[in-house]
Amino acid sequence: MLEKTKKISYREGNKNLPIIIVNPKSAGGSTRNRWSQIASDLRSHFGAFRVALTKKQGDGTELAKKFIESGRKFIIACGGDGTINEVANGILQTGEDIELGIMPAGTGGDFRRTIGMDSSPREAARQLREGDSKLIDVGKVSFLDYKNKEVSRYFLNVASFGLSASINARVKEKGEFQWIPNETIRGKTKFAISTLEEILEKEYKTIKVKFDESVEKTLQTINFCVCNARFFGGGMKIAPDAKLNDGYLDLVNIGDIKTARILLNGYKLYNGSHLDLPEVKSKLVKKIVVKPLNEDEIINLETDGELPGKLPATFEIVPKALKIRVPKPNK
Repeated sequence: MLEKTKKISYREGNKNLPIIIVNPKSAGGSTRNRWSQIASDLRSHFGAFRVALTKKQGDGTELAKKFIESGRKFIIACGGDGTINEVANGILQTGEDIELGIMPAGTGGDFRRTIGMDSSPREAARQLREGDSKLIDVGKVSFLDYKNKEVSRYFLNVASFGLSASINARVKEKGEFQWIPNETIRGKTKFAISTLEEILEKEYKTIKVKFDESVEKTLQTINFCVCNARFFGGGMKIAPDAKLNDGYLDLVNIGDIKTARILLNGYKLYNGSHLDLPEVKSKLVKKIVVKPLNEDEIINLETDGELPGKLPATFEIVPKALKIRVPKPNK
């Protein structure tokens, strides 16, 4: 069970202590049950630290802001890609020189794959303690929320629409498969089953898109991915060549491809060889403006596994915007 922690003041104690922002609901609630062991692994490498728990969506961002205001310089996000995204947004919105650490404890675990963080809490704690600080690019997307208000948020991993947004919605509806004991397998299974169901019900989206300074054009898409990092969807290597510090977003568009062909080539999404398919196009961009061809059509947007709103949207790269602790390279 999750250890009881006293309610702390954001200005309390040693400001050099790391802050751990924990989403106890991540990984279908298993983070709550595993927290005692995770905390023990962290203590073995960091000694004392402070803990703050999220209770609802958006708490990660607000908690990060409050701790930054109190002078904290190192914040660790413990949860899945959505939790990491929220904490990163809190850091980026303040504009302060704050370092982000990641303690993986979620369903998909896609961003930690790109930076090489281990899925084991014990090994991840060691990597955090001994790791290097690096500046990475982030993506920024401006879009409409579900109240038709124009909003913006940052993403570390992938922002997308089409099949991926539908898959994420279906994954969240399903909850966890409790009959599969291992959390990592369970997460992959959720995405795999939901992907299969969505493929069988897939619909093409027709959009208008403009890349950088190019002329606007119309295209069809099953899945349109704007990638800062390499993985999404529980381990799919959607952008195998993506780099976190090259100053570009990797656009990957899966176009007019038949259901049977998707199923036969699905494994290629996991090893990154799907870019060889004629229906898949990729390019490096710094800015993308997208809107539905039919202005009345609702096309939902996905960012780092969350579903914050819909098109129209503008995607931009923000170079070297975030300091993050990554594992030391193997010698």
